[in-house]
Amino acid sequence: MKKIQEPDSMYSWLRLTVTVLIATVINIGMWAIIIVLPNIQEDFSLDRSQVSTVYACNMIGFAIGNFLMGRLVDRIGITFSLIVASILVGIGFIFSAYSNSIIFISILHVGIGFGTATGFGPLIADISHWFYKRRGIAVALVASGNYFSGAIWPFILSFFEIFSDWRFTYLIFGASCLIIVIPSSLLLIAYPPTDDLKCEEYRIKNLSVQSFISPRIFLMCLGLAAISCCIAMSMPQIHIVALCVDLGFGVSVGTEMLSLMLMGGVLSRIVSGLATDKFGAINVLLVGSILQCIGLLLYLPTDGLVSLYAVSLIFGLAQGGIVPSYAVIVRQYFSPKQAASKVGLVMMATIIGMAFGGWLSGWIYDATGSYNVAFLNGIAWNFINISIIFLLFFYRRLFYRNV
Repeated sequence: MKKIQEPDSMYSWLRLTVTVLIATVINIGMWAIIIVLPNIQEDFSLDRSQVSTVYACNMIGFAIGNFLMGRLVDRIGITFSLIVASILVGIGFIFSAYSNSIIFISILHVGIGFGTATGFGPLIADISHWFYKRRGIAVALVASGNYFSGAIWPFILSFFEIFSDWRFTYLIFGASCLIIVIPSSLLLIAYPPTDDLKCEEYRIKNLSVQSFISPRIFLMCLGLAAISCCIAMSMPQIHIVALCVDLGFGVSVGTEMLSLMLMGGVLSRIVSGLATDKFGAINVLLVGSILQCIGLLLYLPTDGLVSLYAVSLIFGLAQGGIVPSYAVIVRQYFSPKQAASKVGLVMMATIIGMAFGGWLSGWIYDATGSYNVAFLNGIAWNFINISIIFLLFFYRRLFYRNV
């Protein structure tokens, strides 16, 4: 018999705490290859674009998993889905640690990404059922679990000084996912009320969307905007460690810089979540997209250690609220019964952008010997993203007032 709890209750906040913990642990499946990228490149004697292909495989699995695992969550709930996901991620890390084939490691990273996805879009959609008044901040906190993961794990590795042994690092990641995520997921067994259509925001806003654009076109516009913004976002996030190695600062400095960037992103997501509840998701998304573009521009003249730390923090603060805004928009304008699959679909678009952008930046680096052109490429895609969001913002101003 399903145990049902009410939204906006004390249980909702306790559930949010457990959900953030799960997201922080399992999302290492997204950041692991970035952390060890230079070590794997050296171990297998690869060039930058080749090792970036491993990351692309990881992101392909992550993208597909956001949609397919989202559909699974809509049907059977989050608990069983998380158990399946943690097994996929844990086994993928452990097998990778013992593999001497870069092809096999790439294949395993598809599975790692697929399982990790459950801790992103589907988990965000699940928590959205538990909050009406504070949905923006709840979604932002769960989305921040992804950044917490990328920020906290490097500090743990640095403390134990195990950066040089990527295989042992992967064993730690795999064991953590199995030992922590599976028991924690059992705490999420309760179900929210199935009829959250009693919340009139969905019915009213869905009709508002249909008055000027079909839901399918609206979703496609969001998807294209998400791809564009994440191609731009991927350049600093994916290649900051490698950039620091190229400049002679080393892997340790690069991972610290990544952590600083992601901690800035966490703060940005929390502030953006609060702003979303007050000012609306499309407004916050437009501002975040513009700020991200400014952050990318600041990287172009920067190559000193202190200035790179500063710009990385600024970039994290600028772009952190973008991805959660997409999830809140989807959750507001589409059926709650399809929450995980629709949110997962847009999250899949963001990851396609990250995967393609990560590979493209590596390819540009190999072709030019510099990341400057890669930053310019990201800025161009950012302008496409801003144009689409501004169009949606413009229509929103014409046809409805409360996003």
